[in-house]
Amino acid sequence: MKHGSGIWLLIGCAGLALAPAASAKESAPAPTAAGATPASAAAKAAPRTILFVGNSFTQGAHSAARNWGADTVTDLNGAGYGGVPALFKAFCEQAGLDYRVSLETQGGKSLAFHYEERRQLFDKPWDIVVLQEFSTLDRAKPGDPANYIRDVGRMVALFKKRNPAVDIRLAATWTRADQTYRPEGHWHGKPVTAMADDLAAAAEKARAANPAVRGILPVGEAWNRAMTTGVADPNPYDGIGYGQLDLWTYDNYHASVAGYYLSALVTFGAITGVDPVTLGAKEKGADELGLSDEQAVALQKIASEVLKGQPRS
Repeated sequence: MKHGSGIWLLIGCAGLALAPAASAKESAPAPTAAGATPASAAAKAAPRTILFVGNSFTQGAHSAARNWGADTVTDLNGAGYGGVPALFKAFCEQAGLDYRVSLETQGGKSLAFHYEERRQLFDKPWDIVVLQEFSTLDRAKPGDPANYIRDVGRMVALFKKRNPAVDIRLAATWTRADQTYRPEGHWHGKPVTAMADDLAAAAEKARAANPAVRGILPVGEAWNRAMTTGVADPNPYDGIGYGQLDLWTYDNYHASVAGYYLSALVTFGAITGVDPVTLGAKEKGADELGLSDEQAVALQKIASEVLKGQPRS
């Protein structure tokens, strides 16, 4: 009996010794297949969605920017445009940001057209929406913001219904040289900065009337700064100064590659909070569209200064 009880004592001790090991094994995470990662590591935040609604100024019309990067964004009309949205996407990728970019555009149209004729294409939840109005606001009454204010309101209501937290921005675009220097232009005889200033003021009125609008993209202000600081030539009708950029394309209405690039830089910096100068001289969009390193850096600096609210020197 004494010998037998010793055996049972040994077996009991062995069981106690093994118990902690068994418990530890049960609480450990299950092994993953080769090359796999745990679910917590594999779970990646969904990309932020952004929609651009506008016309030829958003498309990048009459420049190499129009179809550049079209395969990186979703054109809701299937027209194959890249433009400012594709440049925005490229900047985000280079900054390590994940955005799913879409655009709904039609040349020569106002926000009223998009709301009345195309809203079925974009009537769904978005994280961010950029609204770009017709270049003179009202084709029949240039500079009149009444319809702009109304249509921003209609757009805001539509997008807020789908996502109450949507971030809506208004793009305040640039001065048209043809509207400034040609006798028939509405802003003829005024400083080249005047039209952009008026468009920015109209955007402020639309924002004040629609508090759900989060902010204004100061694209026209950036153009003004580029001209007043000598980075860009202010008058394409009398030739382009040596070493200066022409922000307009051949019609002195739409933007050149440089003009659209500056527009996209302002949009990128305002929405993401990333300083455009961090993109640097080797930014791929500038290189592929034919801007030099020096030109890219100069435009990045202009966008950065405007977004920081630095006064014109």
